[in-house]
Amino acid sequence: MNKIGLLKSLSQASRGNFFSIELPASSREEAETIEKTANELEKEGKIKIRECTLKETSVYIQGIMKYALT
Repeated sequence: MNKIGLLKSLSQASRGNFFSIELPASSREEAETIEKTANELEKEGKIKIRECTLKETSVYIQGIMKYALT
C-alpha cells in the first residue's frame, strides 16, 4: 500500500479529525509496510498516530488527521 492509498483509506474512516481503522494484511511483510507507510505520513505532518498495532491478519491504526491535506 502506498502513501496516497493509505491516506485515502484513513480519510474515509475518519470522524471529524479522528480516525480508527483496521486494515487487512495478508502477510507479516505487508503489515510492516503499512506500519512503515503510516510512520512516513506522520513524519510528513499529515497525520498523528496515537496507536498502531500489528495483529495476526490486520493492522489497527488510530490517530488524528492534520488539516494540511491536499
